[in-house]
Amino acid sequence: MPDDVVLQAEPRAERGSRPSGRLRRAGQVPAVVYGRGGDTLAVTVPARELNHILAHGVNTLITLKLDGADQLVLGRQVQRHPTRGDLVHVDFVRVSTDVAIAAEVALHLVGEAVGVRDGGLLEQAIFSLTVEAKPQDIPGEVEVDVTELAIGDQLRVPDLPLPSGVTTPLDPETLVVQVSAPRVATVEGEEGVEGEEGVEGAPAAEASEGGESEGGEE
Repeated sequence: MPDDVVLQAEPRAERGSRPSGRLRRAGQVPAVVYGRGGDTLAVTVPARELNHILAHGVNTLITLKLDGADQLVLGRQVQRHPTRGDLVHVDFVRVSTDVAIAAEVALHLVGEAVGVRDGGLLEQAIFSLTVEAKPQDIPGEVEVDVTELAIGDQLRVPDLPLPSGVTTPLDPETLVVQVSAPRVATVEGEEGVEGEEGVEGAPAAEASEGGESEGGEE
């Protein structure tokens, strides 16, 4: 996505579900702009252009052009129709390039773990990560290479390859991903210990233990 992402906005006078419905049918998305001590503004933006921007990540920095002035914003609280996926409403929060903010980014695993080839099970514990960074430094996602993980290996928050200038407030002990040992199956036909009474319908012996909005306008 180009660094200079521009989106034209228009002031919105009417509020409520009916005016918002008319705007959506006309290819516009109702939105609000707020933050950094400024007034909360009701606006509309073109649905097609906004969809194109959001396809590159919700943390894409946007220059919003409104009434002849530029406002640097990020999209937040993006609401879509539950079945059609159409944009219903979005919040834009004003940001500054010299002030760090919090954002949520996806964690994407890459590679095939050695332990999986040996029969282990790859288990991802968290799928997104809260990060803190200046708006222009927020990554679209964090890639985690699991290729070298053997059975029993784990990755925790300090092992994540965060870009320069990006930190996370998450507890360092938080588990991100691990390769666990293969499950031990009960041998078919195995008999229980003599003198023990099995529970009906269960095996007689157990195996060893081993992640201001107007969404209410509708």
